[in-house]
Amino acid sequence: MKYDALIIIDMQTALVNAHPYNEAGVLAGIRSLLERCRASGVPVIYVCHDGGPGDELELGSPGWQVAAPIAPEPGEKRFDKHFNSAFRQTGLHEYLQQMNAKQLILCGMQTEYCFDVSCKVAFELGYEVTIARGTTTTFDNDFATARDLTRYYEEKIWANQYAQVLELNEVLSQLKGNESS
Repeated sequence: MKYDALIIIDMQTALVNAHPYNEAGVLAGIRSLLERCRASGVPVIYVCHDGGPGDELELGSPGWQVAAPIAPEPGEKRFDKHFNSAFRQTGLHEYLQQMNAKQLILCGMQTEYCFDVSCKVAFELGYEVTIARGTTTTFDNDFATARDLTRYYEEKIWANQYAQVLELNEVLSQLKGNESS
């Protein structure tokens, strides 16, 4: 499969420093995707939440920055959002249309909030979405553990409805095929 873009959602310093579920594994998985996409010429796009003045994710603040282990390289595109959707009033959809993008890999956080909304909106906009298992994360809440939430969304919400959820190694293998394209 030829992928058109990797979109990393809300992997920002303040959120990562709060230690979401499987933090090290998610960062390692996203780093693997980043390395393979960069080697394959697949554009990498970051979407970051701007929580407004005084928020831990205030535009330009240390917490708003992309987490250091997966920081953007020069020339990689970044979109800032004020809503749960990576697409609402960000210009991301228009940018992807200009690229004639169809096949997207999504990763990031939070599983049941911004990530879920962005996955479903991407589907509604006609994109074919792939999620590499273990590259999304969230936090425990009063109703469920982060582990259970992530597993539930991967297996019961996204898989074969809004996205294909594949093992990380399978996505990496498919990206390796992009290198010869």
